[in-house]
Amino acid sequence: MNDPLPPLREVIREYDLRAKKSFGQNFLLDLNLTRRIARIPGDLSKAVVYEVGPGPGGLTRALLMEDAGRVLSVEMDKRCLPALADVSTAFGDRLTVVEGDALQINEPEVLGLSDTQSSGVTEAHIVSNLPYNVGTQLLIKWLTLADWKPWYTSLTLMFQREVAERIVAKPGTKAYGRLSVLAQWRGQVKIAMKVPAAAFTPPPKVESAVIHYRPSEPIDADVKLGDLEKVVEKAFMQRRKMLRASLKGLVPDTISLIEAAGLEPTQRAETVSVEQFVRLAKVYRRTLDGTA
Repeated sequence: MNDPLPPLREVIREYDLRAKKSFGQNFLLDLNLTRRIARIPGDLSKAVVYEVGPGPGGLTRALLMEDAGRVLSVEMDKRCLPALADVSTAFGDRLTVVEGDALQINEPEVLGLSDTQSSGVTEAHIVSNLPYNVGTQLLIKWLTLADWKPWYTSLTLMFQREVAERIVAKPGTKAYGRLSVLAQWRGQVKIAMKVPAAAFTPPPKVESAVIHYRPSEPIDADVKLGDLEKVVEKAFMQRRKMLRASLKGLVPDTISLIEAAGLEPTQRAETVSVEQFVRLAKVYRRTLDGTA
């Protein structure tokens, strides 16, 4: 499908949409690039796509041109709403725009996922060039849902390249940390493409990358999410220290906790695999319950 709207540079000029640092905005204007991102999740013709921070609508337009069934975009910046209204009109009202804070939104409710049979929508995907200032918070929100499998089928998200590398990092690397464990505990994640700073307006000081995440069955469904978060957060809070020091205070006998999980007290957090963190969290729970 061809783009029925004026070039994005003209839209930005018409509505005076200079990117604001307070909103973490960096606009993508290259339609070839945004269409490549929109194709990463696969066929979206029967899907509803949830987008955060559409700005003037570059990625939004690409998603609609790539035949997304419908798109719901959440935008905090009132200045962008008229430009997004033009997109909605041009694409036959397949776009719905919600003004609000994505951190506070109940996505299944605003997406109407309870009415999927009547709407013809069979799945939901999140596709976003995330605002840099809330990107990590949103990812954690979507990775730590209490109910699993989650309401979405996949995540296709733009981050600063350094953050993307932390999400996909493996044990034994400097990038490996809390985000790596939370993402890889119950899903598969990869870097789908890298995006140079020059592709953005204004260009950020760092390169970006798009990650693609698909949820799966957890490595161990019996572990409690809160326990895993607690253990991982404490271990990486002082990542240069050995576990016997970084986990100190988690339970009265830190050494016994570590050894019961099959780990060495002299290990550092970055050497502990996702599976081992899960085991550590389960031993932690048994210790709290007095059943260890």
